[in-house]
Amino acid sequence: MNILIFGPPGSGKSTHSRTIVERYGLIYISSGDMIRAEISAGTELGREMKSYLERGDLIPDTVVNTLIISKLRRHRKNFIIDGYPRTAEQVLALENYLYDHGLSIDVALEIFISKDESVERISGRRICPKCGAVYHLKYRPSRVPRKCDVCGTDLIQRDDDKPEIVARRYDLYIKNMEPIIKFYKKQGVYVRVDGHDSIEGVWERIRPLLDYIKAREDSSQGG
Repeated sequence: MNILIFGPPGSGKSTHSRTIVERYGLIYISSGDMIRAEISAGTELGREMKSYLERGDLIPDTVVNTLIISKLRRHRKNFIIDGYPRTAEQVLALENYLYDHGLSIDVALEIFISKDESVERISGRRICPKCGAVYHLKYRPSRVPRKCDVCGTDLIQRDDDKPEIVARRYDLYIKNMEPIIKFYKKQGVYVRVDGHDSIEGVWERIRPLLDYIKAREDSSQGG
């Protein structure tokens, strides 16, 4: 299977992506993970990308396309791409690559949540800068307020997790994804799943769809 998964900030797409990877044995390609790795490494590219994120702006298409396509060249099939494409230019780059290599997308899966839900989920997140443990003020608070349960380090809020930045990211997501969703609807592969539920509840909406696609692909290959 080749899957695209996307959704507003806080929709849980990364969490479900990892479940999908484990269940179906796919390669996980995350634009967010690749961007954060560059930022953590302190490269010139990472510093440039960090400035965009801190303002709540999208990173330029040329940068993101290079990161994703370079990963696809190493893993040409059975993948799930998390958080990409986000613009018409990124769709074009991806579709050109897939066409050139005789590949296609089986499902473009959107996990959708409201703006209020997005802001609440993301702005309440706190992260340990030392060990990377993640907490939430409402859904997963640390035992000692503002302290990491694992190593005792003071928890921080990422700059791009602040409410005003999350709201801006949400609005950008809606604006930029509208034509992309229309494109994948025309392709007949777009599916929207309601993300206003527990992780388990949302997964039970996703799993039957992917099981069906997997069974269809296995049957096609067997024939």
